[in-house]
Amino acid sequence: MGKPKRKDLPDLGHLCVPGAEIAVRATPKAARNAVVQAEGVLKVFVTAAPENGKATEAIRSLLATAMGTAVSNLELRRGATSRDKVFAYTGPG
Repeated sequence: MGKPKRKDLPDLGHLCVPGAEIAVRATPKAARNAVVQAEGVLKVFVTAAPENGKATEAIRSLLATAMGTAVSNLELRRGATSRDKVFAYTGPG
């Protein structure tokens, strides 16, 4: 399975505010990669397994693609081993 296309993801460009924290509910080992906005929380589904940080990196990459920014502009603040994660946008405004 290839990388998800930008057109298949919601536009999360409004989250590109320096210092903004983005709460995410992760679902690893899903059938496909997807980002869903629901009830004030982003639900991110990734096909990667939750071992050795693979799912977290897949989530970070998918989130960056949906936001239209580089992966290096997202920093994991909380939840390295939890399903509830908080990323911070550290890039330019």
